[in-house]
Amino acid sequence: MTPLDSAAVPPHVVVVGGGPGGYEAALVARSHGAQVTVVEQQGLGGAAVLTDVVPSKTLIATAEWMTIADRAPELGIRTPDDVVDPTSDVDVSLATGGIPVVSAYAAPALGGAGVQAAASAAGTAEQKRKHFVDLQAVNKRVLALARAQSADIRGRLEREGIRIVAGKGRLDGPAHVVAELADGTTEVLEADSVLLALGATPRTLPTAVPDGERILTWTQMYNLRELPERLIVVGSGVTGAEFAGAYNALGSDVVLVSSRDRVLPGEDEDAAELLEGVFRSRGMTVLSRSRAASAVRTDDGVEVTLSDGRVVHGSHVLVAVGGVPATSGLGLEEAGVRLSEAGHVVVDRVSRTSVRGIYASGDCTGVLPLASVAAMQGRIAVAHALGDAVQPLALRTVASNIFTAPEIATVGYSEEKLRAQSSRFITTTLPLARNPRAKMLGIRDGFVKLFAHPEAGVVLGGVVVAPRASELIFPITLAVQHRLTVEDVASAFTIYPSLSGSIAEGARVLDARVGK
Repeated sequence: MTPLDSAAVPPHVVVVGGGPGGYEAALVARSHGAQVTVVEQQGLGGAAVLTDVVPSKTLIATAEWMTIADRAPELGIRTPDDVVDPTSDVDVSLATGGIPVVSAYAAPALGGAGVQAAASAAGTAEQKRKHFVDLQAVNKRVLALARAQSADIRGRLEREGIRIVAGKGRLDGPAHVVAELADGTTEVLEADSVLLALGATPRTLPTAVPDGERILTWTQMYNLRELPERLIVVGSGVTGAEFAGAYNALGSDVVLVSSRDRVLPGEDEDAAELLEGVFRSRGMTVLSRSRAASAVRTDDGVEVTLSDGRVVHGSHVLVAVGGVPATSGLGLEEAGVRLSEAGHVVVDRVSRTSVRGIYASGDCTGVLPLASVAAMQGRIAVAHALGDAVQPLALRTVASNIFTAPEIATVGYSEEKLRAQSSRFITTTLPLARNPRAKMLGIRDGFVKLFAHPEAGVVLGGVVVAPRASELIFPITLAVQHRLTVEDVASAFTIYPSLSGSIAEGARVLDARVGK
């Protein structure tokens, strides 16, 4: 990147929206020597940091610890108040001064009449559960972390000399942004280039209007002070699946309403089927091919009526049916910016809109609702606006992750896409249950799947279903990004034992089939 001539008057880049697509763009513009102003109403980081990605993933991380803690007895970890089974031959616990103990949770795995009797005497698994959720404390921490992340972003922008205007931004023609400030006044900003990073808001249903107490969008979940006794989740896409899995792990009775044949209908079929099986095995009720028609409050909860007339009763309902681009009422169309029928800003691969000098990034464009994509769009946009050479956005190399337990990470071509375009490919799937490191960690559910060209051996894509799949997908992302072959991947050293060893093993399986 080449900064602008310091002797010239620097161009003014105005960024409307302080989410990943906005603040990342602002930093790039400043590094090019531009004068930069960010107009943000909600707070730096936008919805991604304050109400969406950071809070939800923090909540999910808490739920993950609950899952780990409750499965500890399977690994031989006991607590002093576990059920005593004098007939068992389990190791003596040092913590109890030599008294052998066993958890009721471990009874089915250990077997034996004595253990079963001890478990029965102890009561149900729920009664015996050692860990309980203080949801008010959880949400307090979730929101505190979000605010801290937002403050970190603000501090970084201010250190770089970027001006931040707290207000709602709208266009007044192609070269002016009006910032509506909290005190009711306005400030007009003249811009050489404008980046629209407007984000999206939760889609709501007219028959299930959120009230913030019992009928909720995902941005309102962090206001809950107590764990929902029975949470009905409407929508089995990424957001619905993530929240359903998290609250199931935290201890809520969860009902997931899916209008399709399976959860996560847009994801790898094998991965989605595995996750649905895990959900069911953990006690979640999954209502497939069921569409919610309405949701209303009752005296002590909610009633969700399905399109076939069935009524589902719960304490709370989360409506997770997608997002709506936050593009209305901001003067976009009046300035000549073309919108799609769904209200998304239409952009090309370098984030240009239909108006010269106006760019857009993130969820408001409808390209791909990922923070990483928003940030890349923003960086490309301002670099292009300031005359730098840029590489157009390539979605084929975008890695994505669903933060369920286990996580589902994907990159490159999907199996469905390869089949739809009649591409020739070879594939292999390795269950994690065979991986030695997975066995040590007690991981039973998950797999690594790779796709490659049958003759050239180039890695076309991959799927990882595992705890921390978001970390494991990176070597496959590198392979897809740099067009590595399965031989390249197979010949690289991996740690033994490691989960990533399954990626190399899968590459070796495919390498043996290349050219055959």
